[in-house]
Amino acid sequence: MDSKLADFPVMSFDCYGTLIDWETGIWDALQPLLMANHRDDIGRSEALTAFGRYESEQEAENPALRYSEILKRVHRDIADEFHLHSDEELDRAFGFSVHRWPAFADAAESLRILKRHFRLVILSNVDQDSFAASNQKLGVEFDAIYLAEDIGSYKPDPANFEYLLEHVEADFGASVDELLHIAQSLMHDHQQANEFGIANCWIDRQRLSESGDWGATKPVEEWPSVDFQFFSLAELANAVLDEARE
Repeated sequence: MDSKLADFPVMSFDCYGTLIDWETGIWDALQPLLMANHRDDIGRSEALTAFGRYESEQEAENPALRYSEILKRVHRDIADEFHLHSDEELDRAFGFSVHRWPAFADAAESLRILKRHFRLVILSNVDQDSFAASNQKLGVEFDAIYLAEDIGSYKPDPANFEYLLEHVEADFGASVDELLHIAQSLMHDHQQANEFGIANCWIDRQRLSESGDWGATKPVEEWPSVDFQFFSLAELANAVLDEARE
């Protein structure tokens, strides 16, 4: 693609993994379970791998459930896999842990820069309450917020991207050619961006392109193509500023 970033007046963003450091949040939220079971032999990588597998399964099987309930079930699945005792209180605390997941250090300032140049849209796999807590950490008012709770399904379900395209056109009069989708997850976002002909920007925070770790994201067998690629949101924001100075 020979396009520039400035060619896309609307930018849609995945949130968790792209703007919010969900892997740190997930790992921190698993500590009460590990401590209650006196287990220090379970590492971050294997715990996040299990999370990625069970989260995808739960979202596919229960598309109408709120994300906090999805997380409760994932917590119990992880406990079962590692032979850990959990209870309703621990499961529920994990379900509402999104409120404590931190933003990436570059997220707020980068979004402020991007906000001066583009319409900013969220397309995220969470419920309204969870995103409202995260939004307080991100430093900007998004022009539109499209959530799994409103759509009735979770990415990578095609319905979420159909919803995105329909509402971007209705809300901003923007066609698919005027939209750039920005995300970390190849599985949740970039495969479907390819399917729908949406230009995409990969924020490769895990440096998968350099043999990094899949972390909390389920791996894909066939990698989608990407139109732009950066290792952080700050790199994307700087690229926008560089274009503006040309």
